[in-house]
Amino acid sequence: MSAFYISLALVLLLSVAAGLIRILQGPTAADRMMAAQLFGTCGVAILLLLARGLEALIVEDVALVFALLAVLSSVAFVRRAWTGKADDWGEEHDDT
Repeated sequence: MSAFYISLALVLLLSVAAGLIRILQGPTAADRMMAAQLFGTCGVAILLLLARGLEALIVEDVALVFALLAVLSSVAFVRRAWTGKADDWGEEHDDT
């Protein structure tokens, strides 16, 4: 069964490689951020699969830390990229 988990981790690693192409070519910052989120999600999944496949349960804790870091990076991107202007919503909003 461990060979199954490790082979699934390799498939996810190929997905991360495809995301790397999007980061290098991404026309917008949002495309690059979505690819970075793919890194976070796949990274956590790869670590969880390797933890089961290699029976190293401490790696699950590392995966949880990576999941928290992925959330923080997306929040930081949104706070930096979103200006809160009316143009962003397509209509007027009162932010007071």
